[in-house]
Order: sequence, then structure tokens, then C-alpha cells
Amino acid sequence: MTARIGVVTFPGTLDDRDALRAARIAGAEPVSLWHRDKDLKQVDAVVLAGGFSYGDYLRAGAIARFSPVMGQIIEQAREGMPVLGICNGFQILTETHLLPGAMLRNNHLHFVCKDQKLRVENAETAWTRDYTAGQEISVPLKNIDGRYVADEHALDELEAEGRVAFRYADGNPNGSLRDIAGITNAAGNVVGLMPHPEHAVEPLVGTGGTDGLGFFTSILKKLVTAS
Repeated sequence: MTARIGVVTFPGTLDDRDALRAARIAGAEPVSLWHRDKDLKQVDAVVLAGGFSYGDYLRAGAIARFSPVMGQIIEQAREGMPVLGICNGFQILTETHLLPGAMLRNNHLHFVCKDQKLRVENAETAWTRDYTAGQEISVPLKNIDGRYVADEHALDELEAEGRVAFRYADGNPNGSLRDIAGITNAAGNVVGLMPHPEHAVEPLVGTGGTDGLGFFTSILKKLVTAS
């Protein structure tokens, strides 16, 4: 049976259609989830797409964290369901405390939109197993609240446990501490990152071509193995 990947749309989400398309290109059945949904429609994994949920009022992701759909996502993620948070989705994951730390305004106070090189640090998560540790990929980056921060204890813990999933390569675009571009939870089923792999799944798009497709093929392999 084809794996079902749900993509959540909040008011202000911009990249849900791109994430649905990426899931379909990888071979999954894409399923649209609305922020008011109280069930997850029997999906096998969830993507929290990028954008500006609820206009980023209060803080980026702060209101989306309380949407009805998030209750089920938080519960299922804690039970092992794979969840990927991209950009605003990463911000939401930190607000739910499924991932540690917080996202602040870029240190230069400007919006960034560019192709960004990343170094894969952890290729063992549910969303990264089609990459290799140390591999460099290029995917688009676009944010203004993209600076990852955490206290020194939390940062040291992420490093010691191998939970830094991606680092910025060839320059830090937003001042994220220790060049962190993405992290994972201890179980490896929840991953968040600021750059947008869903925008790099076809050869004609961006300098990275299909560098982002590995996120979606990785989760399919994980789900097949689990079944």
C-alpha cells in the first residue's frame, strides 16, 4: 500500500502545494490536512510546510502551535510518527517543544532568499537516510526569522547526541548558533530545518536540482521498513 504523507495548511502557509508535489514525485500519496482538522486522516507521516502561519503574530509559529490539528500531531509524534517541519514548520516544532531551542529574527534583520549549501550531519533520521553524513546539498532558503538559538547546555546536548541534522556550509546566512540549519529529536522521527527541500525535487529548479528529494524518498523507505 502506498504511504500517505500529510501536509498541513495553516492560514498563511505558502509552501503546502510544493510539499504535496514533492511527496507525490517521491512516490507517496499526498494528503492535505487543514489546521482545523481534529484527525490526521490515517496518514503515515506529516509535513509542516513553510510560510507565515497566522501572519507570524506574537512569534513565528506561536499561534499555529495551538491549532486543533497540532494536538494529534504532537501526540502521534511522541509515539513515533515521522514529522518534518520546514521553515515555519520548524518554528512550530520548537513552539510545541517537540524540538528544543527557538527561532529568532536573522542577525542582519533582512529577509534571505537564496540557494543555500547544507552539510548533512546526521543521515540516520527518518527523513535523512537517503543522504550520507558529510554530504553537501543545495536547497533554497527563504526566511527572516531563521536564526536558531538555544542555551549552551541544549546546544552541547544536541552535539553530543548527534542531533544536529544539518549545518550551513559556505557561510552562515542568518546567524544561527553553531551554523545549525536543522535538528532532530532523540528518536530521529521529528526533524526541523529552515531551508526548503520541497523546492529542490526536480532538475529544472534551482542549483541543487533534486537535492531535496532525498527527504521524501528517505521517509518512504523508513515507512516501508516499518511496515
